[in-house]
Amino acid sequence: MFKTIFLNPAQAAEYLQIKPATLAVWRSSGRYNLPYVKVGGRVQYRLQDIEAFISTRVHLHTGN
Repeated sequence: MFKTIFLNPAQAAEYLQIKPATLAVWRSSGRYNLPYVKVGGRVQYRLQDIEAFISTRVHLHTGN
């Protein structure tokens, strides 16, 4: 059975090698299309969404 893995903002930021504050800016500004799940006041990121986000950021040359 498939199990969804959730990361809190600190874990997601560590995975992406950025600061948690950067994720907060992305959420509030919509700068990048990185989905998150919000239940009550808790923000969580699905690992599959983070990996999909990374795959969309791959470039073959500087013209992209």
